[in-house]
Amino acid sequence: MSNKAIIGKAYGSIPHLPGSKVGPGDYHIHEGQARILTEKTRDNKDIVIVQEKLDGSCCGVVRGECGILPVTRRGYAANTSPFTQHWYFAEWVMDNRVRFLGMLEPGERVMGEWLAQAHGTRYSLLRFEPFAPFDIFGVDNKRKTYEELFNRTDKQGFTTPSLLAFGKRAISVEKALELLGEKGHHGAIYPDKSEGCVWRLERNGKVEFLAKYVRPDKNIGCYLNKDESKLVWNYDCSRFNSNLQNKPFYSKTV
Repeated sequence: MSNKAIIGKAYGSIPHLPGSKVGPGDYHIHEGQARILTEKTRDNKDIVIVQEKLDGSCCGVVRGECGILPVTRRGYAANTSPFTQHWYFAEWVMDNRVRFLGMLEPGERVMGEWLAQAHGTRYSLLRFEPFAPFDIFGVDNKRKTYEELFNRTDKQGFTTPSLLAFGKRAISVEKALELLGEKGHHGAIYPDKSEGCVWRLERNGKVEFLAKYVRPDKNIGCYLNKDESKLVWNYDCSRFNSNLQNKPFYSKTV
């Protein structure tokens, strides 16, 4: 029996802007699209939105006819992942299932950054939850606009990644990083820097494309470790440990 929750991936890759730090399998956005986002929009119908890029694990929640299902980026049920952080995510989602049911219609999914485990940035989450939603997809598998994303998430008490710019003007990388600041706005712990920014282009009430910029000096994934006993945690997940006994290769990590 397959553990796949949806056909295809739950979330695809966002292309990079010129100068962004890329990793294996990453790719750059078309130069014409990059100019629209960072130099000059086509006309006053273009809306450019820039948000902080958070540094965690991309996860999501799918609402089906019978309830909700936490999933990994690849579209598998989170509690079938080999990584403990995803089992924690599944438990956290079920603790908050009423909020997700209130946010999503059947066939929709919300995707966001699961920040419980540090990847390349440590966060102080005293003022934030460990999950920050950044996209809602409708039954047609198309992104909802930023305004709808914000309204739906805010109504249920979720916090989206910080909004740095919203308007009809392009935002240069230099300006976006100035607005972001070295620490960002989501509790990055010194000396770790915020990872970067995400640009979204909307037009006529639809999302056309996204692009991201990762700081060239960012030490990506520096806190990851194959030995789970050496992982770094931003969030206390200890109350979930008793529910993980069926996890393959289970080991207590918090």
